[in-house]
This record gives sequence, C-alpha cells and structure tokens, in this order.
Amino acid sequence: MAILVIAEHDNEDLKDATHKTVTAAAAMGGDIDILVAGKGVKDVAAAAAKITGVRKVLACDHVSLKRQLAEAMQDVIVPLMDGYDAVLAPDTTTGKNFMPRIAAVLDVMQISSISGVEAADTFVRPIYAGNAMATVKSSDAKKVITIRPTAFAPAEEGGSADIETISDPATPSISEFVSEELSKSDRPELTAAKIVISGGRGMGSGENFAIIEKVADKLGAAVGASRAAVDAGYVPNDYQVGQTGKVVAPELYIAVGISGAIQHLAGMKDSKIIVAINKDEDAPIFQIADYGWVADLFNAVPELEAELAKAGY
Repeated sequence: MAILVIAEHDNEDLKDATHKTVTAAAAMGGDIDILVAGKGVKDVAAAAAKITGVRKVLACDHVSLKRQLAEAMQDVIVPLMDGYDAVLAPDTTTGKNFMPRIAAVLDVMQISSISGVEAADTFVRPIYAGNAMATVKSSDAKKVITIRPTAFAPAEEGGSADIETISDPATPSISEFVSEELSKSDRPELTAAKIVISGGRGMGSGENFAIIEKVADKLGAAVGASRAAVDAGYVPNDYQVGQTGKVVAPELYIAVGISGAIQHLAGMKDSKIIVAINKDEDAPIFQIADYGWVADLFNAVPELEAELAKAGY
C-alpha cells in the first residue's frame, strides 16, 4: 500500500499537523510519501524529509500553489494518484478546501475528520458533534481522508527521506487569490497553544474579554471564544472554538462564562485538563470539566489573575 500525505505549511514552516497526519498514515501501513506543494518551499521540503517513516518527499514549487487553492492542488495531486492507494491531509481550513475536490475528481467518497485508524480500510470518526463515534469501512480503490490532528500524536523526527522535484501544474488555475484579513496577535496560535482560555456569552461584551486576556498573557495562553460570543460580536470569528470553529486539544483549557453547548464541546473536549468557571452550577460544561468553579466570572477571573501574580506569573 502506498499513501500520499499532503503537507500543511505556510511556505516557510512545516506545521505540526503534518507530523500527526503521518502518524495516521503509519497506522494504515505501507509506504508513506509527503507532497509539499507551494511557492519557495525548499526549507519546508527539507523539514518534511526529516519525519521518521517517510519514504520520500515530492516537492512542487510553483506560484499557483502559494495559497494551496483547490483547483491548483487538484492539478498536482490527481495525476499522482495513479501511484497511490490513499491520500491523507489534515482536517484544517486548507485541507477542507481542496480535499473534497480531489475526492470528486477521483469519484470516491471522502472520509472526513477521522480520529482513529483500525485498519487500512477502516476508520473511526466523530458524528453528532462528537457525541457518538462511527466506525466506517471504505471499499473505494482510492481513499481520500482528512484526519483530525488533535486525535493523533506527532510523528518523531530523525528520518532522511529523498526529496524529488515534480513537474508544475499542467493547466492554468481557474481561480486566483485576492486578499485576506488576519488578526495579528503576540499570543500563540489557537490550534497549537498548550493553554487556551475561552470566553462565552457570559462575558457580556467584547471589552470584558480584557479580563481573560490578562490571564492569558500571564500563562502564555491563546484566547478563544464560544460561538455565542462570536455571534454577539464580542470577538472576531477566528477566536471561535467548536464544531463550526476550531478544534483544539491543549494541555489546559479554561472555559469562562461558557455554558457548554454540544457544538462547543465538540471543539475542545479532548483537552487534557478542563477548568470551567460559571455561576450556573447546572451548566453542562461542568459535566466534562476536571475542575469546576461556581462563581461570578467578574470576581473569579480577577482572583485567578491575582493568585497567578503571587505565584510569579
């Protein structure tokens, strides 16, 4: 069996999600190759070659691949699939964009957001906002799979795979990148942070998020939010944690003023330690929390900040 893993990167750095996708591929068995498609990706390809268990790295460096748009990625990946039985990519914003197109062109069903591998053709994936796990078996000759990075450990480094340059996309892309608006922050990226502190509707306003931001800065944490807080306009969309937002699994997750709707829990319940602060002792968030603090967040969070200061944070 031959498996092609699509690297997650920003043309400069290889993302940890790639290592975790290699772990999932290794569980399927067979030879593993990594495709690094982008612009100016020499260093990314070199980093991918160091991942243990990788046979070779395929590097495609072309301006049309700089943003990994779906049409351009199709022109690179589909011709390669004659030599592979499966293609895997992280279940990220980028992967979710191009992988369905690959599945459609190959005329197979995509298996999305898997959290476990039982065999080369059998996988576990969450359904109903993570409230149930489905075991699915694919009979497709070519398997198109996205993996949930939070469910797999990263593959180790120590390999020395060969790097092979492949030809540019055969046809001009029918789409082009126009622009993007990104919020800039000195805090860690939400999906990669070891500590996340999130606020919900109970924060009351966007200005009140300054309360948890002070704690986040002391802990070196990322700041997230529930969908209710985002929909209320308290914080930008890229703060959202949940089924329709970002999936996180930090070592410590602190939920402040979040009741615990199943859509939010789907995005953070794999966190190692969950702390909940809510004045409603019957809030669903307490059912999955390792530590619960029933208190008014406007009193509790400043108390937490003060205690952290005493501890030297």
